[in-house]
Formats: sequence, structure tokens, C-alpha cells
Amino acid sequence: MLLLAGSCAAAAARGAPDRLERFRDLARTRLGLAELVDPENPAEAYRDIYALLDEEIVESLASGGVFASVEFLQDRLDAFGEAWGGAHIRVVRIGRVLVGAFRLTDGAAGNSVRVYGRLRDEAALLTTMYREGRPALHLLPASGEGPQFIAAWEGAPSGRGTRELRIDLVRTQDDGVRIAWSTATLFPDGLHARSYAVRPPEIRVRYELHYPGWTPGCDGQTEQEDVYRVVPGPAAVTRISRQQHNAWHRELHVTVSALFAALAAGDDAAMAGMVPDRELRGRLPALSAEPACDAADSAREAVSIAATGPERRPWSLTFRRAGARWRLTGAAPVLQ
Repeated sequence: MLLLAGSCAAAAARGAPDRLERFRDLARTRLGLAELVDPENPAEAYRDIYALLDEEIVESLASGGVFASVEFLQDRLDAFGEAWGGAHIRVVRIGRVLVGAFRLTDGAAGNSVRVYGRLRDEAALLTTMYREGRPALHLLPASGEGPQFIAAWEGAPSGRGTRELRIDLVRTQDDGVRIAWSTATLFPDGLHARSYAVRPPEIRVRYELHYPGWTPGCDGQTEQEDVYRVVPGPAAVTRISRQQHNAWHRELHVTVSALFAALAAGDDAAMAGMVPDRELRGRLPALSAEPACDAADSAREAVSIAATGPERRPWSLTFRRAGARWRLTGAAPVLQ
């Protein structure tokens, strides 16, 4: 037994420098150019690099003992990261599988979550997941169906304090894993999160709401915060609470959109409910939305918004809150 362990150690020692050198060469020749060469196919662009890393991990798992421990593997993979400088790799043991989050560059492409375990009694790579963004792993208590974890993919900053985010709940099954739940299903047009936190069994996400009147980069717009709970069974995740921040802004623009529609249709009855002043109603032309930030007073009781009138002339509209509703109280073309 000692002889076998010694042989494995010797083999690992012989292979390590060779792999590190090969990784260093591949990183130098491929990582800097991969996104430029093939940005739409990160799996192909990084194939040789991942093949080398997979070989390192699978060989260690096959050797067993200390070589298959998370501590040994993390130490070995840290050496690969240091060889390139831009690679960050984290591995964790989740039940009978080993899961790794691989960030090879600071770019959005080429990153991966990889799952290793036993396949027909041999150590093997079981599953790979490629997504846009930087992967982060969050451990969860095992469900009745077995081990599970959260893979969160953090995209590039938007420049307005948010970033694209995808969260997957991954559960083990048979000889691999499956995605049991994903924010990609709930938000098919994408999720731009201001913040998120995973505190098992809960997931909290605050994110942008894109609605008529929302303008990128403006302060005080409506955002939503959901809290989800990981549960056993096929439901996997349920939403347990939802709240809105700055809900007034979305409510205001429901009225703004309705006013523009009523002006376009000449619907005087609808306009009367939103513009109580008859004289003001009579001098309103057809107006359309102008993508600009709104100007609200400190109490958010009066808000001025930009609009466009005939011949592309700019207008300024003032809305005031009347209980739970908004009313247009002033409108005038902007002097140029």
C-alpha cells in the first residue's frame, strides 16, 4: 500500500512540472487571444487548456487518498493560476462529486463550472457548464434527492451599478448533474442585478425593472427585490417575498404612458381623469416619450419629465401625486 502511494506521488511529481509548463505555454498563446479568435464558442477556444486541467484533476482523483483531497487539489490548481496570473480556480467537494469554478480570464467568455466524480467506477469529468460571466459556487445542504449547489454567473458591470446575473440550482443525479431551477427561465430577457446573496436555504436578488419610462443611468427608478427559498422536490425553488424600491416611478410612468396614448387617440374622457384642468387639456398637442432622466422634488410629490411634441419640439410636463394617483398639472414647450 505504501509502495502504491509512493508510486502515485512520484507520478504526480513527474507530471506536475510538465503540465504546469504546458499550461503556461497554452495560456501565453491562447488565453490572450481566445476571445478575439472565437468569442462565440468559448468551449472550443479553451479546449486544450481545459483538457489539461481536467487531466490534472482526474488523475489526482484516480490516485485517491490525499491526492484526491480538496486541499491537495486546490493547492495544485492554485499553482496553475499563479503560472498564468489571470486564472482563478476554486474546487469544493459536494457529496460524491467534486465541483470546480474556473475563471481563466477577466472576460465574460471562456469560464466554466465542471463536475467530476465516478463514472463506471473510474474517475471522470461528468459535466461541464459554460455561461457568460464569472462563476461563483454556493454550497447548500443536501436535499432529499441528494447533493446540490448554487452556481451564480456574474456578468460585466452595466455602468449603472448593476451587472448581468444568472443563478442556477444544480442537483446531482445518476452519473451527473441537472439544472433544477434557473433565473434564466424567470427572466428570459436577462437579469440585471444590483445585489444578490445566498444564505441557505434562501436566495435574495435585487434587480432592475425595465418598463416604459425606464431610462438607463437615471437615479430613483423602480427596482424589485425577490427572496426565494430552495425546497425539496420538483418545485426546487419558490418565491417567498417580493418588494419594490422606488415604486412611485413605475406608477408615475403608467400614467404618463396612458396620457400619451389618450392624446394620440383623441380620447377626451380618458384625458380628463389624468388632466383635471380643462384649459391645460385643451392646449396639449400629441406628445411622445423622450428618453431623459426625470426631475423629482425631495418628497417625490412633484416630478417633471421630458416629452417631444410636434416638429420634434421638446416639452416639459409636471405631474403631481394625488393620493395614490398621478395627475398632470403643468405643461409647456421648452424655450430653445
